[in-house]
Amino acid sequence: MMVLNHLKHVPGFIERAEELKGKGVGEIICISVNDPFVMSSWAKTFPENKHVKFLADGAAKYTNALGLELDLTDKGLGVRSKRFALLVEDLKVKVANVESGGEFTISSAEEIIKAL
Repeated sequence: MMVLNHLKHVPGFIERAEELKGKGVGEIICISVNDPFVMSSWAKTFPENKHVKFLADGAAKYTNALGLELDLTDKGLGVRSKRFALLVEDLKVKVANVESGGEFTISSAEEIIKAL
């Protein structure tokens, strides 16, 4: 799952950040069930990034609150997060594009742009 996120999901938001900002998006945040050290290291693999913030959800509290947890304990990975993209306005979720399984069909930057 991480490979797809690293190669396609996150880069799409980095590449389309100016367009998202131009359509009124104030913050672009990549949140992952990981520790802050991993998230900081991951962010550094995108030196061209100027707009996407990488935030850690180490204990999956935010992920659980959203109902987006993915229990991979049986695979030795613990609780992770489903792949998703949210469009939030005034602290209310306006669009929730949540992927099924390991898919990458509805949570791309392009799909969020279509929803704006």
